[in-house]
Amino acid sequence: MVRFLIRLVINLATAALALWITSLVLPENFSISISALLIAAVIFAVLQAILAPFIFNMARKYASFLLGGVGLVSTLLALLITSLLVEGLVITGLSGWIVGTLVVWLITAIGGWILGLIFLKKKAAAE
Repeated sequence: MVRFLIRLVINLATAALALWITSLVLPENFSISISALLIAAVIFAVLQAILAPFIFNMARKYASFLLGGVGLVSTLLALLITSLLVEGLVITGLSGWIVGTLVVWLITAIGGWILGLIFLKKKAAAE
């Protein structure tokens, strides 16, 4: 149960960090208000948790050649749905969607990996 909660906090933190950094990297095409950041991070993290396994299973079943892009596709879909649900998240233009997806995916992947190593390794050592 503790591992689950640690993973949940890591996912929420990396989602918020990714959305914020992406808004700094792409100020003209990707913007998020401070008030919407927490709500958008929660919605995005939940959508990622739901969409990634679903897209992985669909790709494995129907288009195995797409398995490498599952993370990018789930990130794009999660961003699309989150932007529709959260008023303070605005993504415009093709570059906003493409580069924004890449930056968010990269930050959540690297951040989740690094934070997972740090916090889950400490938890495993304590057990």
